Amino acid sequence: MIKVYTQPTQGHRWLQQYQGRTPVLACILGFTATGLIPGISAAGATPEDRKYTAIADAEFLVNGVTPQPQYPLPPLSVGVSPVLISRAVVEAFNLRVYLFNAGLPQPPAVPAIDLAGIPACCLTTGHALPWEMVQQLFEQGLKWGQKLAQVVGEGYLIIGECVVGGTTTALSVLTGLGIAAAGKVNSSHPNCNHSQKWEIVQAGLRQAGGMRGWGDGRTRGRGDAGTRGWGDDPLQLVAAVGDPMQIVAAGMAIAASGSCGVLLAGGTQMLAVYALAEALTNCGIAQKFGFNWQAAQVVVGTTRWVAEDPTGDTVGLAQEIGNVSLIGTLLSFAPSRYPQLQAYEQGYVKEGVAAGGCAIAASLSQGWNSVELLEAIEALVNRIVQFGDN
Repeated sequence: MIKVYTQPTQGHRWLQQYQGRTPVLACILGFTATGLIPGISAAGATPEDRKYTAIADAEFLVNGVTPQPQYPLPPLSVGVSPVLISRAVVEAFNLRVYLFNAGLPQPPAVPAIDLAGIPACCLTTGHALPWEMVQQLFEQGLKWGQKLAQVVGEGYLIIGECVVGGTTTALSVLTGLGIAAAGKVNSSHPNCNHSQKWEIVQAGLRQAGGMRGWGDGRTRGRGDAGTRGWGDDPLQLVAAVGDPMQIVAAGMAIAASGSCGVLLAGGTQMLAVYALAEALTNCGIAQKFGFNWQAAQVVVGTTRWVAEDPTGDTVGLAQEIGNVSLIGTLLSFAPSRYPQLQAYEQGYVKEGVAAGGCAIAASLSQGWNSVELLEAIEALVNRIVQFGDN
């Protein structure tokens, strides 16, 4: 039920090492005004809906199906939130869940660790976050990565996220790091809106003073991106065009990788986090805080809907980044009796809230197959439908 798409030796070694081990889930919630741009995301039918996507997903991840949630899951044009996948695994195996508020417009309705972050401005401003805030969030990520590694013990840490518009901020950070990501990223749309994303990213990097000679989206080689040298100052890059989740997740992964396995649960966004963690190590920032990135301890895990998305190139993006092992769950919704789930097979939604990572954990740690996982997910959908009929 798990496929290794890149760096097979490293990926299979990681899977073998953590087979049968119990994971802990950390889900980092954030917000960027980029997600309010009309048409940028399908994670909420309207921009107003998308303001509440992260807190609604967080509530469902922790509480599951309840008769009157404070923040109901936002309506989607097609499909259903990927948090159903994550919740099915959390519920079935009683996984420990840690929620982190890295910067939301309002706090979640369930307990979350407040990192004292703020929502990011739209990346087109070129000033998404104050630099001091980015450094503070990075330090929080390092601190909690170290703490959670102690909780994990001999298991592994799943790091997930919920940031609407996050694949666009991922594209901007990857581009600023000199990685040719244009045309390769994913989205919650069935056909990725590459042109819209690229126009937004170009505008933001130009506004920040670091976008020259990028008309076709191709780099001239790593470290030669026509930027302000952001490979040497990735904190400033996140401050210019990033979001609050990215820097927390990078810090958490760096710190945790020193003593446990790390599964960065997501597609484009977590590939950007991986690249950011590498950059923070290569320029010496992580070492200044007493940490060093252990890449062999880290994999990026997603769904096959992302890894095999014909309108993106996730595998190519992972290869462009370098030594990252991309793995994916082979979970299929084709046999499902619910059209909301079948929509995933048509390219809608695809991933989010650590869905791919949790599905991988169900197989890796508990030996579940696709049929067993689908049954657990459908049981959740059935309960939602029943409440809706009452």
